Amino acid sequence: MKDADVIAAWMGKRTETIPLWLMRQAGRYLPEYRQTRALAGSFLELVYNPKLAAEVTLQPLNRFDLDAAILFSDILVVPHALGMNLTFAEGEGPRLDAIAGKAGLVVLNEKDALGKLAPIMETVAMVRDALPKNKALIGFAGSPWTVASYMVEGRGGHDFGVFKGWAANDPDGFQQMLDVVVRVTVTYLDAQIKAGAEAVQLFESWAGALSGADFDRWVIAPNKAIVTAIRALHPVVPIIGFPRTDNLVDVQHFASQTGVDTVAVSQGVTPQWAARNLQGQLCVQGNLAPELLLEGGSAMLDAAQAICEGLDGGPFVFNLGHGVIKETDPAHVGALVDCVHSFKRRALAA
Repeated sequence: MKDADVIAAWMGKRTETIPLWLMRQAGRYLPEYRQTRALAGSFLELVYNPKLAAEVTLQPLNRFDLDAAILFSDILVVPHALGMNLTFAEGEGPRLDAIAGKAGLVVLNEKDALGKLAPIMETVAMVRDALPKNKALIGFAGSPWTVASYMVEGRGGHDFGVFKGWAANDPDGFQQMLDVVVRVTVTYLDAQIKAGAEAVQLFESWAGALSGADFDRWVIAPNKAIVTAIRALHPVVPIIGFPRTDNLVDVQHFASQTGVDTVAVSQGVTPQWAARNLQGQLCVQGNLAPELLLEGGSAMLDAAQAICEGLDGGPFVFNLGHGVIKETDPAHVGALVDCVHSFKRRALAA
């Protein structure tokens, strides 16, 4: 890759070779990460320690010929910066003190949020200074629906009964909460870009919990608001959206309506469908199943080859359909990187 061709791909150019990075590429599958995490003392202490967070962000690129680094952080730093208590219990995932309806919004303090996130911007600047110019740096944030789900439920899950109940019974109050998240997310991503991030990704991890008019209001509209605001501030910075859902109608709707430059797709979306329905309008990113990376061997390599072949005709960045599983052998990642970078793109008819 030359001079971060991955950026050109995100912006809609079919590059000579296929760029590659992986969601959760900096994480628990790497022994060096586990050592750094132990040194930091806790997950949040690691996130807010610029020196150690920068080290972790760079660790996978020290091992593998990946084309981009993604900032080591977490989507829940936004509600944490707004004043919500956040903890990470080993083996249980994150916990927030849940907001109970509109009255609970008083705990959110937008004024101090960016100041609390300042250490993360230090991490961004340190990573950008350390990265070779032909490697891009991705900043990120959680999308409002996904972040708000944790704020209301107090944890991740697949039912969202309390969350959906509030949205249905008090949509105006629920909208107020999403509006706070939108505003702080715009400020946060703007600061990441100013600190050195060359692309940003929005993680809508719970997009699959909605459909129809609810998908339009609670997923499309907030993501579009963020994309519009960031594009006004930074017109040439690629914006990637990851609506984690296998509902093809919703994936296509997200790609066409939010204004993102690149849509990341989960493993339930076939390369053939993505090529037909998405690549004509924007870059596609994805979408090897993390379980295949965990397994490794011929099953992984054959699937990666099939994805490359299916999406060879247009702008494409190889990734996973979700994050690297913690038990993954790092050798499998190395084999995947070699496979994707050795793929020979076909010549297209003029």
